[in-house]
Order: sequence, then structure tokens, then C-alpha cells
Amino acid sequence: MILSTSIYKDLISAAEKEKKLLAVLIDPDKFNSGEAEDFFRNLPKNITHIFVGGSTAENEDTQFTVNTIKKFSSLPVILFPGDHSQITEEADAILFLSLISGRNPEYLIEQQVRSVARLRQSSLEIIPTGYILIDGGRECAVERVSQTRPISQNDIEKITDTALAGQFSGKKLIYLEAGSGASVPVASKVISAVKRALSIPLIVGGGIRTGIQLEKAYEAGADLVVIGTAFEEGAVL
Repeated sequence: MILSTSIYKDLISAAEKEKKLLAVLIDPDKFNSGEAEDFFRNLPKNITHIFVGGSTAENEDTQFTVNTIKKFSSLPVILFPGDHSQITEEADAILFLSLISGRNPEYLIEQQVRSVARLRQSSLEIIPTGYILIDGGRECAVERVSQTRPISQNDIEKITDTALAGQFSGKKLIYLEAGSGASVPVASKVISAVKRALSIPLIVGGGIRTGIQLEKAYEAGADLVVIGTAFEEGAVL
């Protein structure tokens, strides 16, 4: 078991140098292995990481997806699991997520406890991450599965306090998520407020579909932006 070593150090180094990072999020439920070669060939050259995960994916699908990705890409593959069953040794690292914006113990700690038996024997790099669900204008899969409500983008103080609570409790990353297919991404004013408060890297995802939206997220302070739906639909930013 490895705790926050090489990949996390690279994230810290990039944040300190203000080098902006970009991850593509691949949902095993939607992954088409037959189109994988073309998919990776057409990804933008500025992609730095590959996230793998979904709210309802099965372990076998996650493992197959990671193995397929490894055939076509040398980028770091990081698990972004919806639950403890989506852990596979074939990836390079895992975001050890806690849904700190919600109050459902299942996703605050219970799923994490269930994952320990597998992670204890794993060589995955484990990166403790505070996950904050932000209202993206429509109900997302995370909201349905976790049975928690997102925080309004107008409640910047609550979002910021939640992010700091995550940092103070030992999280190494904070992830602001508007949800897959969000109609609106996390607002610049939200990103800026959280970034000013934190001393750890900030990830932002959900609802980003254009180059302009991507640049706004970076300018507001996102250290790493995650895009899923836009790339699934063939967009090239």
C-alpha cells in the first residue's frame, strides 16, 4: 500500500509551478473498447491524466477499461470510484474519495472502510480526496446514488468552509464536482473563493464543454480540470 507518493507529488509540483493539468474521465459503463484506439488518438495533446470511474460501474468493467486504456496510453490512470467494488490493481492510483458535502455515512466513511481489505494488499497510490458536490443545474448520478443534495453555487461560504474542513481533516486534494452532464459548470467565483482558502491542489469537474469554459476554470484557480461528457461526445478542446 502506497500513500500519496509520485503522482501526488507531481500534482503538488504542477500546482506550485502553476502548470495547469487536464484529465479525461472515462466511465466504464460507457466505454467502447472497439473505438478505444481512435478515441485516444483524437484526445487533445494537453491531457495529462486519465480518470476511470462511474457511479454504477462493475468491478469487471473497471478492470477491463483500465487494461484497455493501458494498451493505448502511457498517461497515469487514476481510479475515481463510485464505490469500493470499483478498485482494480491495474490502475496507477486511486482518489480515496469522501463525499464531504453530504451527510450520508455510506459515502463519508462506510464505503472507504469496505475498500481497505483490498487496498491494504494493493500497490495503488492512495490519495485522500475531499469530494464536494456542487449544484450543476440538473440532477446527476452522484446525487441519485449517494442520496445527498449538492451545495448551491450561491452558498460560497458553505462550499469554502466544507473544502477547508476537508483540508483540516487531512485530505490531500479537494474536488469540486458539478456532476456528469451538468448544464452549468462550477462558477469562477466559487473556484476562486475555494482556491484562495486552500493550501492543497484543487480539482474541478462537471459541465465543462468548451475551451472558453476550460480557460475560465483555470483562470479562477483550478489546478486540474476533469472533462468527461464533452470528450465522450467527440469534442476536442
